[in-house]
Amino acid sequence: MSDTNRQIDSAMSHENRPGRKPPFIHVAPSPHISDSRASTQRMMVDVIIGLSPAIVVSLYLFRFYALKQILVCVAVCLAAEYLFVRMRGKFFTLKDCSAIVTGIILGLSMPGSAPWFVGALASVVGIGIGKIIFGGVGMNIFNPAMVGRAFVMIAFAQLMGAGAYENVTGLVDAVSGATPLSALKFNGVHTGIAPLFMGVTNGSVGEVSAIACIIGGLYLIYRKTASWQIPASILITVALIAAITDIAGGYQGVFLLHHLFAGALMFGAFFIATDPVTSPLTAKGKMIFGVGTGCLIMVIRLFSGYPEGVMFAVLIMNAMTPLINRWTIPQPMGQREA
Repeated sequence: MSDTNRQIDSAMSHENRPGRKPPFIHVAPSPHISDSRASTQRMMVDVIIGLSPAIVVSLYLFRFYALKQILVCVAVCLAAEYLFVRMRGKFFTLKDCSAIVTGIILGLSMPGSAPWFVGALASVVGIGIGKIIFGGVGMNIFNPAMVGRAFVMIAFAQLMGAGAYENVTGLVDAVSGATPLSALKFNGVHTGIAPLFMGVTNGSVGEVSAIACIIGGLYLIYRKTASWQIPASILITVALIAAITDIAGGYQGVFLLHHLFAGALMFGAFFIATDPVTSPLTAKGKMIFGVGTGCLIMVIRLFSGYPEGVMFAVLIMNAMTPLINRWTIPQPMGQREA
């Protein structure tokens, strides 16, 4: 008798014992036939291609500052993943390109003036604590890039705070002053919609251009690497809350557009929140995830001391993902209700 048959017989005998409940078997919803083209490497390459417009804009606007952040984060992410994987006695995993994607997203989310060691430490924490400690790619609960960024945001508050974005020298004033969200929150100054849309503003090196993030995000949705439900629900939720605030404050639409196109909203909605490993499985779950993320973003933007809330909102909703999956997983045909 094969090992599989012994396991089936054991489960059936367990079920038939008097006074014993049958073991709960979690069955994922159909379809169960996977697409061989949907490999991790193919998805990561799609993400890199989708990020390319934001990379080009960041290099054009921030020049060496952007190049430094991206190169440092990618190099350290690759080195950290190799080291941690070898320490666990596992196989070489760098070929799936997931560490490269983590490094690019982390580098694009950093302020240009941040010292190299901040990005390096964020990369080590993101790969080690955000990914490898859970078992590697596909098993992590939180987005690794955001785990690393959150760590350095707290550990190096002065180097990662609002003042860090004003310390970029040698660039035009548009990308060396206060960020649009900081200017709005602390000084009540509105930035023009055209600069926000095109990216001629200050901010983290990869998040400033809304149009670049939208183009790359639409490519991911077209390739089915990202689910449309998450960015759509995030953007709609943020728009609704901003519109209510706009009407209540008499801003005549400026507040709404400012919150849609400023900061890391577009970058986070398309490239961070859509991580298939740390987001829900079902369409309904993805909508819940997006609405929750959008609400948290606006709560943090409006009521906390931080001008931006995308990073913390995504991490909080990552923690909620297992519960959302439990709420929204379809009941397999023939399974009795508990």
